[in-house]
Amino acid sequence: MAKKIGVVLMNLGSPDSTSVKDVRTYLRQFLMDERVIDIPFLARYVLINGIIVPFRAPKSAEAYATIWTKEGSPLVVLTKQLQQALQQQVDVPVKYAMRYGNPTVAKAFDDLLTNHPDVDEVLAIPLYPHYAMSSFETAVEFAKEVHIEGKYPFSLKFLKPFYNEPNYIHALAENIKPFLDQPHDHILFSYHGIPGRHVRKSDVTSCHCLKVENCCQIPSPAHAQCYRHQVFTTTQLVMQALQIPEHQYSIAFQSRLGKGWLQPFTDKRLEEMPKEGVKKLLILCPAFVSDCLETLEEIDERGKESFMDAGGESYTMIPCLNTNPLWVDVLTKWVKDFEGGSGEMVLDVRMSDV
Repeated sequence: MAKKIGVVLMNLGSPDSTSVKDVRTYLRQFLMDERVIDIPFLARYVLINGIIVPFRAPKSAEAYATIWTKEGSPLVVLTKQLQQALQQQVDVPVKYAMRYGNPTVAKAFDDLLTNHPDVDEVLAIPLYPHYAMSSFETAVEFAKEVHIEGKYPFSLKFLKPFYNEPNYIHALAENIKPFLDQPHDHILFSYHGIPGRHVRKSDVTSCHCLKVENCCQIPSPAHAQCYRHQVFTTTQLVMQALQIPEHQYSIAFQSRLGKGWLQPFTDKRLEEMPKEGVKKLLILCPAFVSDCLETLEEIDERGKESFMDAGGESYTMIPCLNTNPLWVDVLTKWVKDFEGGSGEMVLDVRMSDV
């Protein structure tokens, strides 16, 4: 008998509203995650609740207010739209959930159990192309915890990071292609930043990442969990597909919080590039598949202001994949392959053992 599967799309999450109270609740849940801020619990608790949240929540609420839609948070709205688009292409039930905030993973699992009790295997798809302990790993581990605590009868599998998967690369390249027709001097890939220590912690060899010169270019088992290597790989593959020479693009890292984060920093590069002769910029954020606060407010609003104030002439943010039909087709292929018994895109390691 063929297995009956269900699918859960997992994204990061969002506050329930732009009120300071809701933003405060969301930030506490997000930042108290030990895989996001990886310091001892007591120090993390004091830092988050005594310093970061009281000062950051009002500012973040203002930022969210600039991008909020009538339907709600762009990230949640776009993820729901992606779920609906995928559901139209497959015969298996598709739900969506957030690592932080609502709708929860438990709600997605409960909906599957209530409305589709014959489902015996669920494929969770973390919507992160690249591995990082503060995004992909925490989504996987959290879903596993919910699954175990809820004693759900169906088994749980995960889609692995898809940073170099050919169909994803093709969709990302095609998403960029129309913007290449407009005048531009440079393309900047702005990836979400992470602390360098996260890269080192994720190194399964304990002796390669950020310890060996040109570590991302030297083959190593560490690359399976190396965010830095994977974002370099995505960038290179996409630019090769579009036949863009190396001198016409670069990488930077945004959204830093504290010291020791991956460099160069996006905000600094946006201030420097006009002085270096880059006056017309295309910028994209491939760490995300759905537009959110970090793309719409940080990059498209504040980033543009910084670049133009520094002497830039034109600045265009290329949207995330969102509900691009090619991206929906890619997800459809992965789901149908999984339904057909293929394990090619299924995670083959237990993240708790990494």
